[in-house]
Amino acid sequence: MNPPLTAAAVRWRFLVLLALRYLPVGLAMPVLILIPLDRGLSLTELGLAASLQGFVVLALELPTGGLADTAGRRRVLVAASIMAIVVTALFLVADTFLGFAVVFALMGVRRALDSGPLEAWYVDATLAADPDARIESGLSAAGVVLSVSIAVGALLGGLLVALDPIPAVDALGVPLVLSLVIEVVGLAAVLVLMTEQRPAGGHGIVATARAVPAVIADGLRLMRRSRVLSALVAVEVTWGLGMVAFESLVPVRLSDLLGSPDAAAAVLGPASSGAWLVSAAGAAAMPWLGRRLGIAPSAALFRVAQAITVLGMGLVAGVEGVIVAYLASYAIHGASNPAHMTLLHRQATDAVRATVVSLDSMAAQTAGAIGIIALTAIADGTSVATAMVVGAVILALGAPLYLPAWRQEQARAFPDTTASA
Repeated sequence: MNPPLTAAAVRWRFLVLLALRYLPVGLAMPVLILIPLDRGLSLTELGLAASLQGFVVLALELPTGGLADTAGRRRVLVAASIMAIVVTALFLVADTFLGFAVVFALMGVRRALDSGPLEAWYVDATLAADPDARIESGLSAAGVVLSVSIAVGALLGGLLVALDPIPAVDALGVPLVLSLVIEVVGLAAVLVLMTEQRPAGGHGIVATARAVPAVIADGLRLMRRSRVLSALVAVEVTWGLGMVAFESLVPVRLSDLLGSPDAAAAVLGPASSGAWLVSAAGAAAMPWLGRRLGIAPSAALFRVAQAITVLGMGLVAGVEGVIVAYLASYAIHGASNPAHMTLLHRQATDAVRATVVSLDSMAAQTAGAIGIIALTAIADGTSVATAMVVGAVILALGAPLYLPAWRQEQARAFPDTTASA
């Protein structure tokens, strides 16, 4: 049996594993939407294929979250790492609607597997080592590492497209080759760095399978009993719908403005890198803002501010204006995620932590699946700018949903004068 880790050791292992998880995401970001379009799919076809990721997550998110709470976070994350390798390899060769539909469906399997285990492992292991540890500090550091990893990957991805260093591979596919290599390294890192103490008797396949439904039921009961948790999950619905506007439609808008997918990818690489660097700055600033304004009011403010930036992307003219609004959107996005996740983890217990994270992720992924169908159809029928304006309105609707968490935060700070949420 491995000796218990210190809180510091848990933190650096968590951050290393997180970097290896998101560096491939950054590499793929400049080309993920452009490759299917370049290989003949229409925007509507792309939206339908990409939506499968969210619907698969809807089906699998709770079972995989329950599996992580019963079988162990490490086992589920190993499975997610293997699936990432498979997905990237298939994306390299897909060239039909059916092929991309399979790829996006398998992306959903991978996303469902890895949406909660690593973060749940970090929180549990940290609190086991130091019950008084401030998890928001670690989650903020994770936001910085995540953002910098994606930034470095996106910059490198855009450069690889521009340089086209592998003659045998299409320029847009080159970043995926490097992603594949890093994903293999990431799998090895999970096996080496992620140690976990699980309860005796909880490792058998039969015992694990029997325990999963009970854990899922516990998570659902927790959400039903808690107005705060229900509202936080509802925020993810608006977030998932609205994120399509700045995650998936920006490459298309740039391609329209520049007249070429390759030119859009070359611009989007450095732009994405800059976006995730400012996202890291936003994540780093979140604890400071949270201490002064409160975590919940800060999270609500971020929703409104991000909606304004997405509105700017839809309304401003020219590549420069779109890029400036894009950078501002990601700065706010970087602060939003650790704020939201801090509020979420405050509502969870160790026994159902991964399940609660999965509930949150399931809401976002399902909304994202619906959003990419709806917003790409709006873009095809009207314009990309119109679809972005719709996305901005949806994002703003999430702000009032932080009110229950805000009231709970006030009740904890002023127990004698504020009623409990």
